[in-house]
Amino acid sequence: MTETLFTPEAPASDDELSLGQYAQRAYMEYALSVVKGRALPDVADGQKPVQRRILYAMSRMGLGFGGANGTVGAKPVKSARVVGDVLGRFHPHGDQAAYDALVRMAQDFSQRYPLIDGQGNFGSRDGDGAAAMRYTEARLARISNLLLDEIDEGTVEFIPNYDGSTEEPRQLPARLPFNLLNGASGIAVGMATSIPPHNLGELCDAALYLVSHPKASTDQLLTFVPGPDFPTGGIIVDPAESIAETYRTGRGSFRVRAKWTKEDQGRGLWSIVVTEIPYMVPKSRLIEKLAELINERKVPFLADVRDESAEDIRIVLEPRARTVDPEILMESLFKLTELEARVPMNMNVLTAGLVPRVLGLADVLREWLNHRRDVLERRSRHRLNQIDKRLEILKGLLIVYLDLDRVIKIIREKDDPKAELIKAFKLNDVQAEAILNTRLRSLRKLEEMELKRELETLTQEKSDIESLLASSDKQWKTIAWQIRDVKKSFGPDTAIGKRRSNFAEAPVVGDIDLTEAMVEREPLTVVLSQKGWIRSEERRVGKECRSRWSPYH
Repeated sequence: MTETLFTPEAPASDDELSLGQYAQRAYMEYALSVVKGRALPDVADGQKPVQRRILYAMSRMGLGFGGANGTVGAKPVKSARVVGDVLGRFHPHGDQAAYDALVRMAQDFSQRYPLIDGQGNFGSRDGDGAAAMRYTEARLARISNLLLDEIDEGTVEFIPNYDGSTEEPRQLPARLPFNLLNGASGIAVGMATSIPPHNLGELCDAALYLVSHPKASTDQLLTFVPGPDFPTGGIIVDPAESIAETYRTGRGSFRVRAKWTKEDQGRGLWSIVVTEIPYMVPKSRLIEKLAELINERKVPFLADVRDESAEDIRIVLEPRARTVDPEILMESLFKLTELEARVPMNMNVLTAGLVPRVLGLADVLREWLNHRRDVLERRSRHRLNQIDKRLEILKGLLIVYLDLDRVIKIIREKDDPKAELIKAFKLNDVQAEAILNTRLRSLRKLEEMELKRELETLTQEKSDIESLLASSDKQWKTIAWQIRDVKKSFGPDTAIGKRRSNFAEAPVVGDIDLTEAMVEREPLTVVLSQKGWIRSEERRVGKECRSRWSPYH
């Protein structure tokens, strides 16, 4: 049974609305506006409206990173200039909200694949905020090309901006499922979304499998996407069954632990070094919590904590005694601190028609693949329209070359040469206009040969595009080729594409006996005599052997 949030009786006119009915209607309009226009990402391109507008505005400003063909990228500009253009043209909201979105897209510890290349202070893992927008600079990152490259080729629908002065894209072409790639988070009225980031190469493999197996289940896709891939690394310790259930339903969470190693300091001493912490956990807050637990004597195994981090995370934990089991020490810290955290997953996204839905992994990838097919068809039809227009002009120009003298005579002698050309050579208005705009230097035999070659090339391209539009198999093969090309550029063989988060099983540790854990383990020799006496010999490093006899009966 489907529940409806609001089903008021339609009044005869606005004048007859009661206060309660008016409040209900106004609240529903506000709620839908927040859900569709601000809080939830679109399943097609994975962007919320403010993010999409920032990327599109920066593209219009010429702030691209540069293409794979060797084109030079733009110089970064002040973030304040970007925010001003976004607010003035597309996003009539607060400047701080727009700048916060820009900052997050530039943080390599917040997004797995940052979409903006930022210069200046854009915050840190300690939880420090970014510098003011007048002090930072930004341009588009290289991977943002995958969102924007085809936007001028008729691939997406454009809608009027807030004041009708210009247009903005409803969606971006998105050659990757960015809602899974970088994740998303947002809170709307009565609903929220929280999607962790994933690995690009794994998503490409899953999408390719789904192209060849359209009815593949989420369980089958999990052989390619074992779980999230966080920018800050960490170890995912959930069992495979729990992860599979989370991806099937689109709701759940992941247990993420810090990555640590035991570092030998010689002479029997050791320490624990934490090199990766869970996603979105501020390092400074974690250090403060550990220091607080030490001061309050809530972790008797831990003596000290030091932050030796530079660019990489390095948190040193000193045990209270060398006899402490490091596994037991870390398990106690996992229970008491954010060295273990839960990352929620709620894949609530806007689907076709801007309807919010919670989708599983397979459904999200299908929605994105359908978007890519729509983009391919729109791009092909746009190109086909361009080819038809050019072929029409080429055919008119080739007619002219058959009788150049007559054409020149008409242009020189007639008062309305355009009408005379249309009448004499049976041309249309477009062809006649193109002939009149042709330069005299182009009226040579070599130019005629080039026009014939262009006509032949475009005719073949038109045939190929028509064949593509008529064949579903060719369309999916083209999409698969595009996915493989993206994987080659940003896949696991590249520095940015390597998986950062690993998987492991959490050790089974019962209730920790503090007394037993602090007992020092040392070698002990026990001697039993025939006359009923027992002697123990305890050997200590740097000390003499101690022994004594005692009766054991």
